[in-house]
Amino acid sequence: MKLAAGGSISTNQTSSERRIETYLATLRGELSGLSAERVLDIVEELRVHIREKSATGGQVRAEVVEAILLALGSPYELAEQYLADDLLERAKKRRSPILLIRGLAHWASMSAAGMLALFGCLVGYLLGGSFLLAGFLKPIHSHSAGLWKLGEGSYSLRLGFGSAPANATELLGWWMLPLGLLLGGGACFLTTQIVLWCAREFRKNRAVT
Repeated sequence: MKLAAGGSISTNQTSSERRIETYLATLRGELSGLSAERVLDIVEELRVHIREKSATGGQVRAEVVEAILLALGSPYELAEQYLADDLLERAKKRRSPILLIRGLAHWASMSAAGMLALFGCLVGYLLGGSFLLAGFLKPIHSHSAGLWKLGEGSYSLRLGFGSAPANATELLGWWMLPLGLLLGGGACFLTTQIVLWCAREFRKNRAVT
């Protein structure tokens, strides 16, 4: 009887270890976008975490292992979290809009909050970029670039390509040059700061969970 019990414990131990390694191997494969050193750190950290939480009396219990892996989520979803975390951290250090958008795209694939942040980021950069371009192009297309009032409650920000809109009134004139640069740069800066704040909250919540 003792041999049978010992054999059962050994079999469960082996099965649990295999389950853990299968999970970590899948996760490792999904983290190909990170450096090898970073991937190794993540995998080892999770391995230690899972074994510490599931060990009872020196034995790794299969039912506890399954509960821990269920709490962590699928390795594919967990990999997306780590990839988003890495991109957002690099975007924070470099102030890179491209890295920021890529990180938000990963975040958007996981939650509605990420989708909202990505949408707000794109709108903010589009608006800021449009004002910047209008300011830069005003000296080149002096008669058509600018902010125009088309009618009652209708406005158009034009970059100057093509002719000026008919029966419209230009609102800023040459003030479009300094104001376009100021408003455009301010919108891009403010968008970056707001989105980075959202990213910090995301990383904080992920660390807590």
